[in-house]
Amino acid sequence: MDSRLKAPETAAQCAAQEAALVLERLTAADAMGIGQSILALAQQWFAARPVAIHLETDDHPLFVYFMDGTGAGNADWIIRKKNVVRRFGHSSWRVRLEFLERQANFHAETGLDPTLFQAEGGALPLAVHGKGRVGTLIVSGLDGWEDHALAAGGLALWSSQ
Repeated sequence: MDSRLKAPETAAQCAAQEAALVLERLTAADAMGIGQSILALAQQWFAARPVAIHLETDDHPLFVYFMDGTGAGNADWIIRKKNVVRRFGHSSWRVRLEFLERQANFHAETGLDPTLFQAEGGALPLAVHGKGRVGTLIVSGLDGWEDHALAAGGLALWSSQ
């Protein structure tokens, strides 16, 4: 695992990270590049640990890759974390930290069905300058903070190229 690997520790740090990861555009080719960047980091940072990667617009999937060793459980987590991003407009890790910082129970306070919503790391809004959130990037298979770090790291890697 890379020593640079870490997730934000506060909701404010997540907000700053989200602001830094706003894209100029999001095309199908961009989604492929982002997905491949995440896959490359997964192989570097988490060798032999399977992850699922899913990028979509609000209308349809753009990139989906499930490593050997992933399956239906990962697909369920992708949906639950994606629903949090769509509902709150922020990363699922940021939403988790916001509730933890207030010492509030996510499901008790929101009344959201835990089979459909999980405030756990790994889902990021895909935002484009001048358009706002246009889609969602989700990673599943690791601990929540690792899913978040991998998703954000892959998006940052692709953006820097």
